[in-house]
Amino acid sequence: MRRLDLRKTQPARLNTIRDINRQIVLNYVREREPISRAEIARETELQRSTISAIVEGLTGEGLIEEIGEGESTGGRRPTLLRIRTAGAIAIGVAITPTMTTVATSDLAGRVIEQQHFVTDSDPEKTVKQLIDLVREFSTQSSGSIESIGVSLPGLVDPSTGTAIYIPYFKWRDLPLAQKISSATGLPVTIDNDANAVALAELWFGRPEVCDARDFIMVLVAEGVGTGIIFDGQVYRGERGAAGEFGHMIVGSRAPVACSCGNYDCWEAFSSERATLTRYHNFAGLEQSPDLDFNSLVDLALEGEQNARGALVETAHYLGIGISNLIVGFSPEAVVVGGEITRAWSLVADALNETMERSIRRGLPSARILPSTLGPRPTLRGALSLVLASKFASAFAA
Repeated sequence: MRRLDLRKTQPARLNTIRDINRQIVLNYVREREPISRAEIARETELQRSTISAIVEGLTGEGLIEEIGEGESTGGRRPTLLRIRTAGAIAIGVAITPTMTTVATSDLAGRVIEQQHFVTDSDPEKTVKQLIDLVREFSTQSSGSIESIGVSLPGLVDPSTGTAIYIPYFKWRDLPLAQKISSATGLPVTIDNDANAVALAELWFGRPEVCDARDFIMVLVAEGVGTGIIFDGQVYRGERGAAGEFGHMIVGSRAPVACSCGNYDCWEAFSSERATLTRYHNFAGLEQSPDLDFNSLVDLALEGEQNARGALVETAHYLGIGISNLIVGFSPEAVVVGGEITRAWSLVADALNETMERSIRRGLPSARILPSTLGPRPTLRGALSLVLASKFASAFAA
């Protein structure tokens, strides 16, 4: 039972009830489309007149649309509803240590157009480039863009829109949301990349994940980040600092330095950078800038033994960290995201073997699942910072 915080509560006024019912109807359409008004009324036990009024409002807002008639069950043929996907509604900006991607999407999260550029360590140069692309996409969308979501690989305070510390570039206290909003005239939401991807899993992931009330997203990229979903919400902690488990100690003398500079962090053992270094060490090769993680996964899938060995050892260390998360939080599921999911058939056994050995008998385990958001999910995460707010009720318990 959740304790009531009297500092944040408001009485349940009539407009509050209307807002909750509106979100219920909108989410029935989103999750079960095509669906009729009558079906929604039966499922929710709301009055048909209430459903009709809400549907009329949602249609007027351009959120849902009628798509024709369904099969008759004895009376008039019902009119079917679905989420309206025509036109761009959101812009997502995914900033990673190597590449920044800017894209537009419709309400269903389908990417309409995207461009990317090499991320510059100078924040002013990167911000200028992404602002130019946002303006270009906004002009092309004829004013239909409502908001911008930005994901970042570091410590972020979403409440102020500040990038507190981005270790790869040594960015500190950058008022990113304010800079982008002032230049574009659009509201901006920013968050840590793993939190954003966890949000995308919650709203757009596979049913085993989005139906779970508690799960943890482990994002494997240049670093390792975690997004925590508790009771159907992202848990961010004080100033957005929750989930920095990439810096927990899991060993010593890692293949690479963590972004914080240490050689004992989970990230230093389990990141894409660590895997690439392992591969070169196994193969007796000098580090090659021409070989990226995507190419390494291709080699492993083709049967190259050094590439497979590097991925399996990375999976072992991923399993150690995930075991710690399961013991500490006891989530329903742990979702692994990133390019490594393409090699799931090669790494799943090593992951599970490590966890079976690490989690003590009698303690509950959790399902370990690969993300279905694609090998580069941070863009979906950035877009979800905008789209999820359309479907989430601010009054949900």
